[in-house]
Amino acid sequence: MNKRPTPTATKENAPARARAESKKITSNLNDNSTEAQRQRLLERLRTGPLSTIEARRDLDILMPAARVHELRHRDGWNIQTLRIPEETECGKKHNVALYVLHS
Repeated sequence: MNKRPTPTATKENAPARARAESKKITSNLNDNSTEAQRQRLLERLRTGPLSTIEARRDLDILMPAARVHELRHRDGWNIQTLRIPEETECGKKHNVALYVLHS
């Protein structure tokens, strides 16, 4: 019921692939400029949907909504925002954004 939409066909190993891709993208988090954050976010969105919590935890982007806004309005990317319930690491459920890149 809470399956995340993907821009392409859903595959069983998609979440594992997305986590692996996030690790590649975040191997160098030394640059926290807005440009570097936008680049990390865009690279990760190309692998599949990404939630606010995942962006903060995996990509070290503390304000993902601002970076998505810039990608949309400054750079012209078609990124859809959905609302989903997601649990934080401390076990509390929140309604958070799920960002989906469309080509």
